Amino acid sequence: MNINIVVVGSIKEKFYREAIEEYAKRLSRYAKLSITEVKDEKTPANASASEEDKIKQIEAERILSKLNNSYVVALAIDGKKYTSESFAKRMENYDILSKGNLTFVIGGSLGLHESVLKRADERLSFSDMTFPHQLMRVILLEQIYRAYRIRNNEPYHK
Repeated sequence: MNINIVVVGSIKEKFYREAIEEYAKRLSRYAKLSITEVKDEKTPANASASEEDKIKQIEAERILSKLNNSYVVALAIDGKKYTSESFAKRMENYDILSKGNLTFVIGGSLGLHESVLKRADERLSFSDMTFPHQLMRVILLEQIYRAYRIRNNEPYHK
C-alpha cells in the first residue's frame, strides 16, 4: 500500500520531526509512506472570515494539485471517529477502496477549505478537540502504525 500524507506547512520543531521519522521508520515494514508538504499562507492578526477563507482557498489549490487519483481521507473535526480497533478494520477497507494509493490530508492552522473536503472520499476525525497541525501528523502516523500492528495480530500498547 502507498500511503501519502499531504500537509499544509512544514515542521520546525525537532521533537515533532523526530517522532515523525520514528513512525515513518516503523511503518516502512507495512507500507510505502510519503509526506508531501505544501506551503502555508501567513494569517494576519485579526483576519476577517473572508480573509481566512481566501487563505484556505490558496492552500486548497496547493493541496488539490497533489491528490492525483488517490483515495482521499481528509482529517476534519466533523469526520467519522473510530476506535483503534475499528480504524484497523477501516485500513483494511482502504486497501480495497484506494487500489493501493491512499492519501490523508491535514490542513493548516485554519483547517481545510470546503473544496478539499468536497474532493475527499471521506472525512476522519480523531477528536472533537483541536490539535496543532504539526502534532496531528504524529497522531495520524501513530494510529496508522497501530492499525497495522492490530491487523497483523502483533502486540501494541492498550
